[in-house]
Amino acid sequence: MSELILKGPIAKRLEEEARKRDMTPEEYLIELLTQDLDPQEKAKEYSKASKELLEEAKEELEKGNVRQAAEKVWGSAALAVKAYAYWKEGKRLASHGELWEYKRKMEKEMGDWVGDAWGRATEMHVCFYEGWCNEEDVKKAMERVERLANEVSRVIGH
Repeated sequence: MSELILKGPIAKRLEEEARKRDMTPEEYLIELLTQDLDPQEKAKEYSKASKELLEEAKEELEKGNVRQAAEKVWGSAALAVKAYAYWKEGKRLASHGELWEYKRKMEKEMGDWVGDAWGRATEMHVCFYEGWCNEEDVKKAMERVERLANEVSRVIGH
């Protein structure tokens, strides 16, 4: 896997632009890089990125970076929901409200466990900003979000 490290003004600009759009930097980059793809291909790219973020979350946790791991778990869940929306309806979800709304659709189609995974992921998003969670919390969230990422990947054929 390739790795890109951004520092200084470019990294700051990326974070600012992502924050304006209520996205993680990874989500924002994926959106930019996939803007010319058809919705089915976007769905696959988002699904792939969702699973990659979970791997990065595991690596961060191994290094003791609980907050970074937590944010990557959140990002993975958000990308899984976005992947499903692109695959199912060709729809781009652009806000937390739209993610929540679409998560409800996924619960109806896939089961209540989706809401549990989403709830745990949301806890991780809060943890990133407030820093109250611990390694155990992140591991529990990661398990549930991993199921979500894997199931979305299976459904969309990625």
